[in-house]
Amino acid sequence: MAVLITGIGELTTNDPELGKLRDAALVLDGDTVAWAGPAAQAPDADERVDVEGRAVLPGWVDSHTHLVFAGDRTAEFEARMAGQAYAAGGIAVTVDATRAASDEQLAANLRRHVEEAAAQGTTCLETKTGYGLNVADETRSARIAGAVADEVTFLGAHLVPPGADSESYVDLVCGEMLDAVAPYVRWADVFCETGAFDEAQSARVLKAAAERGLGLRVHGNQLGEGPGVRLAVELDAASVDHCTYLSDADVEALASSNTVATVLPACDLSTRQALAPARRLLDAGATVALASNANPGSSYTTSMAFCVTTAVLQMRMTVDEAVWSATAGGARALRREDVGYLRPGARADVHVLDAPSTTHLAYRPGVPLTHSVWRKGAKLR
Repeated sequence: MAVLITGIGELTTNDPELGKLRDAALVLDGDTVAWAGPAAQAPDADERVDVEGRAVLPGWVDSHTHLVFAGDRTAEFEARMAGQAYAAGGIAVTVDATRAASDEQLAANLRRHVEEAAAQGTTCLETKTGYGLNVADETRSARIAGAVADEVTFLGAHLVPPGADSESYVDLVCGEMLDAVAPYVRWADVFCETGAFDEAQSARVLKAAAERGLGLRVHGNQLGEGPGVRLAVELDAASVDHCTYLSDADVEALASSNTVATVLPACDLSTRQALAPARRLLDAGATVALASNANPGSSYTTSMAFCVTTAVLQMRMTVDEAVWSATAGGARALRREDVGYLRPGARADVHVLDAPSTTHLAYRPGVPLTHSVWRKGAKLR
């Protein structure tokens, strides 16, 4: 059934030819965008929805989350707010809780968070394993994620489990664990950082995953300058995420590569670190994505609007840049062209704001502005 969405005050398409349209309309045919253009030229459809001058944009594409988990880390957050420094080792708390949870508990928690994100306009979401850190729990995490999320990433190399030898654990990740998880995932990731995996170990994990046909992602440069960005670019990873601390060489490498710099402002704020240098990256010509990094330890939010607001108010991105980075930029980080756009042939993922323009996302910080959402052509709210 074709649906005509008309009365659009401002239509953000992210398409270079269509651009941003005023007094526009959109036609959805099943799960696909069939037409976009001026309202006066809109074709007929089976159903007509008048959004009464509201702004319409593609659904958010959240390209970095960690939502297969159990347990709570409120105490850790409170300690951090009281001045304790963030460290990678807090992940072990969630690992213990996740291992103890049943499949049903993990699946229910994942669905709850995905639904929470969708209610705020997120229509395409990536999530990772990484709280199992053994063959059985990483495999079931991947299987559970695959039933709910749009994209699934293997992150067995999230942290060396307490008591394990790091080299032996990397052997496990690159061998038996990767073999077990590979059928359920499209991507592999590694936490290339002090306290997690060094450059040589990270390279081993990524190269083993590439040999299995998986796409590559990297957690890098979160806690300080390091090899993460360089390694991601050398191996043509789709994205390197965090990018909080970058050298001039890192910025230049990203600007001259196909690797997206995914910045995670909610995480930077929650860990009381500097915000990633998005303006510097954009000015150099790098492709930037915004993502939530939703996880129970360092960024417990599914609000992409919060990330956009922060990017504009505190990271010196324009509204248009931030919206693009949270939609088309996220799609680029997932190497997808079917989401993040509202143009003929794109997936029918539509986010209607209760505002006349996307500028209100930053102009009215903290105000819930999602009016309605379509995902794959189905209206969610």
